[in-house]
This record gives sequence, structure tokens and C-alpha cells, in this order.
Amino acid sequence: MAIGVGLGLARFPFQAVANFWRWVELCETSGIDSLWQTDRLVSKEPFLECLTALAAIAGATRRLKFGMNVASVALRDPLVLAKQCATIDFLSNGRLLPAFGIGSDVAPEWAATGRGTQGRGARTDEALTIISGLWRGEAVTLEGAHYRYKDAVICPLPVQRPLPLWIGGSSPAAIRRTARFGTGWQAGFESPTEAGRARTAIIAALAETGRSIDPDHYGAGFFFHFGDRDDAVCQRELRHLARAVPGRDLTHAIAVGADEILARIHAYAAEGIAKLILRPLADDDAGLLDQTRRLVAEVLPRIGAQ
Repeated sequence: MAIGVGLGLARFPFQAVANFWRWVELCETSGIDSLWQTDRLVSKEPFLECLTALAAIAGATRRLKFGMNVASVALRDPLVLAKQCATIDFLSNGRLLPAFGIGSDVAPEWAATGRGTQGRGARTDEALTIISGLWRGEAVTLEGAHYRYKDAVICPLPVQRPLPLWIGGSSPAAIRRTARFGTGWQAGFESPTEAGRARTAIIAALAETGRSIDPDHYGAGFFFHFGDRDDAVCQRELRHLARAVPGRDLTHAIAVGADEILARIHAYAAEGIAKLILRPLADDDAGLLDQTRRLVAEVLPRIGAQ
């Protein structure tokens, strides 16, 4: 099982846009596997729109892969979403890693856009049926409960055939959705043990659908920091996580120091979770760059040594 380490951004943490591009260049020239952008449309905090950001990253890089972690399908028109992804994959020569989910039921986007949360899972499944067909080059006709299309087709098609389709979430519905549509699965805030249980459930569900997922295509993520767990940036993130996911122990969501980061990576790998998205924590732009350099220098060379 080949372990791959990508880096992710939730809130946009840079004070200067130029430093964001320095960070992207650092990732491009290092051993970082991929970049991942959190999807958030409504926020008083700075969040990049995920597909726009990935299109920009595609033009600024030549090696890195990139994806969204994860885009809420039910908030978007599936034809437009399929076309956007196909365009980015085409222009990047096959480096896009689309990842989709239903979105949190407490996300502000539902009220802001006038969409209710009820039925969002069924909307997502219907949309994924449309998106998958369009990516295969089919003329899609559908009279569904939520979407109606007649002879919809896109061109150019994605370079990757099939274009990867990662699914997020560990609910029973998300497990079934992964087995039906997914080429990969991405955990949310699941611990290594929880992610391993979800992987086992997906494999069982795949046996019922007659499909398969590459054993390497199961992923998870956590924050990392070189410093001390009592540092202000770590404590702020823990408070943010407690508000976002109340009532759960999320101490596993932050790893501090090279040894703990490496141990967390291998804990996920022991559960069959090989693709990791790590999110740097720092107080300023220089710190974010330094955190990334230290990950590349102090952790990545040791991953295959244990």
C-alpha cells in the first residue's frame, strides 16, 4: 500500500496572496502528493471557492494533483459541476481529484440559497448519476425527482478515464453512495479506528454492487503543527473543531511534532487508509511556509522507513 501525503486548506490562512503562491510552489517542488481545498460558499471567514481555486492551481503547477475536500453536490447544478471538473482535468492534463459529499446539515449554505436539507442525499445520488454519465461521454437523459435533462453531453471529456470520483462521509447512506459511485473514499473527522471501520463497511457494500475500489484509494486528514499542543494556534483550532462537531473527542485531529505526525499517518495506514490530507497550523504566512518545509524535511522521508 503506497502512502500519499497531500496538504489541505480550510480557511484561507495567508495574509498575502503572494505567499499562498509561494506555498503552492513549495508543494510543487517537494514530495507533496496533492493539494485539497475545503468547500465553503457562505462564511464571514476567508474561504476560497474550491473549483475556482483548483483551476488557478492547475495553471500554476505541472506535477501536483488537486481536489476538493469535499464539494457539496446538492448545492450545485450537476451539469455545470461536471463541465467544470472536466475542463479543469482537461487543461491540467489529468490531475484533478474530484471529491463529493452531501454537505453538513448545519451548513449555512442551505438557508442562504433557499435549499432545505431534507432530501439532499437523494439529490446527491441523482446528481452523481448525471455527472458520472457525462464524464463517460454519454448523452444523459433523466426525468428524476430533482433534475431533468434531455440529451445533455459535454466536450472535451476529462483526460482521466474514468475521472476519479471520491466520496466523503461515513454514514450508512455515504457508505452505500461510495459503493455505488465512488472510485475512492475520504474520511471527515473520523479517527484511524473509525475510518478503518468505514473502509470495512465500504468493502462489504462493494461486494453487493459488484464494483471495486483500489485498496490505496481510502483517505483521511488531520491538522499538524511543529511546536507545542498548548500553542495558541492549536488551541484555537481545537475550539473551532469543538464548535463544528460538538460532543466528539477530536484530539486525534491535531498531531504535534514529527514523531506524532508520523505515528498518526501510520495509524491510519494500519487501518488501510493510505491517502492523507494534512493541514498546517501556524500564526502567520512565514509560519505556514516553515511548517510545510519541516513536514517535507522531517516527516516525508521517514514514511517508508517504518
